[in-house]
Amino acid sequence: MILYCDTSSLVKLYVEEEGSAAVGVWVGKADMVATCRVALPEMISALTRRFNSRDLDQDSYRRLQEAIRADWKHLVALDFDEQLAADLAERHSLRGFDAVHLSAALRLATRDQLTLSFSSFDDRLNQAARAEGLAVMEP
Repeated sequence: MILYCDTSSLVKLYVEEEGSAAVGVWVGKADMVATCRVALPEMISALTRRFNSRDLDQDSYRRLQEAIRADWKHLVALDFDEQLAADLAERHSLRGFDAVHLSAALRLATRDQLTLSFSSFDDRLNQAARAEGLAVMEP
């Protein structure tokens, strides 16, 4: 299985939240895990917000950042198509980075004619992914 994870899915590999177990299983079964390059700064930003709001202590924050950066090299980090992302944002009323993620997934699926599974914990993004013909993972 080729699994595309947006940032909301990837963060669940490092921070225990609803859906974390499911994402862990999916990643474990995947032959390849892909995401868009924007996911790295998005994940670090999410951790930093948790640290600043005191949801993470200093040691956990540092440990999780190191784990994310170490694991990053095992992901297939994709570019995106900015014109497609703009079209997707308009067509599906998506936020900017959600459209970026969807364009990266679609670019991979169409460029290499691959069947991939899409993982996100954003309902609107999942609805758009389905409308664009992607299989969406459900926890």
